[in-house]
Amino acid sequence: MKTKKIIALVIVIIVIAAGVGIWLINANNNNNLNSNANINNNKYEENNVASIEENAVNEDSTEDREISDNNIAIIYFSATGTTRKVAGYIKELTGGDLIEIEPKQKYTNDDLNYSNNNSRATKEQNDSSARPEIANTIDTDPYDVIYLGYPIWWGNAPKIILTFLDESNLSGKTVIPFCTSGSSAITTSVSYFKNNYKNVNWLDGRRLGSSESEVKDWVNSLNY
Repeated sequence: MKTKKIIALVIVIIVIAAGVGIWLINANNNNNLNSNANINNNKYEENNVASIEENAVNEDSTEDREISDNNIAIIYFSATGTTRKVAGYIKELTGGDLIEIEPKQKYTNDDLNYSNNNSRATKEQNDSSARPEIANTIDTDPYDVIYLGYPIWWGNAPKIILTFLDESNLSGKTVIPFCTSGSSAITTSVSYFKNNYKNVNWLDGRRLGSSESEVKDWVNSLNY
């Protein structure tokens, strides 16, 4: 009888020990699973943070490039200052670089005397080969879009504008003419440009007065 009791007690102890062992194994496995999950979560969060930071750096770099890369120039010739004033408005509106075409021999009032057939400007405009020299070097390479400004002389662009076009590589660039005049339109000069400088993307351009609001409306309509 005593032997049976001892055997039963041993069996109970074995069962309890086995149960405790299984519980300990499960608990250890759960801890390992939680630990691995935490490690993976931490790695995921670290990768996420790194990715976000990298994207932020890339976005900042892109923004810096967009701000620093100025591809617009306002290049103009102005003998009396009227076209210069309009060019200044365009610079303020576009943020482009303002570049003046400076004649090597400046024009005097006598040179611009419309009533004198022997005045310098009259002779130049009547001479198809005339190309007045430009004093300054104008580098157009950095620009994709160029606003080209000039007064209208005898119904057309001054010949110094043709000097600029002959000496510049504007192939593939977008050139937007604008002019100032008392009454003459811009169409004759733009037609000449399109017919003689065909590697340029010419826009039709506009004759502008001295009103800043008029210039603003025109520039905004171009989307450049």
